[in-house]
Amino acid sequence: MPKVTYTSHLGMVDILPDESPKWRALEHIIHDEAARFNFEEIRTPIMEQTELIKRGVGQLTDIVTKEIFAFTKGENNYVLRPELTAPVVRSYVQHHLDQRGGSQKLYYIGPMFRAERPQKGRQRQFHQFGVEIIGSDSPVADVECIAFMMRIYQRIGIKNFNLKLNSVGDPESCDTYKDVLREYLLPNLSKLSKLSQKRFRKNPMRILDSKEPEDQEYIKNAPVISDHLNEESKNHFKQVCYMLDSLEIKYTLDPLLVRGLDYYTRTAFELTSPDLGSQDALAGGGRYDLLVEEIGGNPTPAVGFAAGIERLFIACEELNITLAEPKSVDVFIVSLGEAARKWALGTLPVFREKGFSATMDYLGRSMRAQMKDANRENARFALIVGDNELEEDKFNLRDMENSSETLLSLKEILSVISGS
Repeated sequence: MPKVTYTSHLGMVDILPDESPKWRALEHIIHDEAARFNFEEIRTPIMEQTELIKRGVGQLTDIVTKEIFAFTKGENNYVLRPELTAPVVRSYVQHHLDQRGGSQKLYYIGPMFRAERPQKGRQRQFHQFGVEIIGSDSPVADVECIAFMMRIYQRIGIKNFNLKLNSVGDPESCDTYKDVLREYLLPNLSKLSKLSQKRFRKNPMRILDSKEPEDQEYIKNAPVISDHLNEESKNHFKQVCYMLDSLEIKYTLDPLLVRGLDYYTRTAFELTSPDLGSQDALAGGGRYDLLVEEIGGNPTPAVGFAAGIERLFIACEELNITLAEPKSVDVFIVSLGEAARKWALGTLPVFREKGFSATMDYLGRSMRAQMKDANRENARFALIVGDNELEEDKFNLRDMENSSETLLSLKEILSVISGS
């Protein structure tokens, strides 16, 4: 009978030990910058109610129509979260976070799930970080979101990117523009993709986000929403641009940028990088002043963004940016014989309590094999102990950088390592 083997699901990738350091390094940068911007971390469940995602993200979005992992257990309908804005807003409403006072500045890091075709930088389980500022309609909140997003990439060292900016207006402006867009598209409606034909009645603006080849000619020549904004929306957008200019954050106005989700209002933005090829998006977001009310809260303005972590790593690879130093350990104890192994096991906590990383061989192998391990672990020092060393209470400390050895007591070894 053949041996049964198992693999991960299509589009769901293991993060192996050699890769984990760059994830931790990035997470450290995000946590550190979030503290500087005074954002607070929020963690929501991986599973949410299916209806929340459908109402929050939009019934006709690609996410809902094609990509959600949804299932039923008993009378409950679940979905693996495909994004985190709707879950964060659900948590905001459920736990009455508005009662904490002021606007809520929240950030997150975590996995998302979409049942799409896996390709470079796009998996079925993928990871995002992002922020949400809930409770402020000020352009300052929009700019703070963008500034935080840009700061992460600047700190990492990614400079080859383009910030695209647009305003999709308030509901009044959107309604006016939708009528104009329908009038423009109607003569060629039958030539549009099937999905765009579905979107035509409910939200024709989503057609502008289509990637289908048959839609591109009509998208390119479509009327732009900036010509149909009311004064309030125009003023809000002018203030956003003015503040970005004052912070010397460069951007490109893109009148066809509408973002991929139905909940956006007013400011919409996207960060792209040519180093990612055709799938060039690094991050994106905008204002969503209607979402809190849509999923059961009081009318509450909000703005946020989400960024793909896997996409960020691809850009780092293209630019030869290293986020984490190679793995290393301060001390590798090379133990020869049973008594030495017992001594090593009892001595590891001494190094660790002093703040040093320390490890040893678990297999009772030869000195040569253990020294190979010490090299592979990029050990700063190898402490060699056998019966003779135990008897004399002095141990060989090898400096792995210059291969010099010194016979020292444990106290002296601790002093040497502390000064290295």
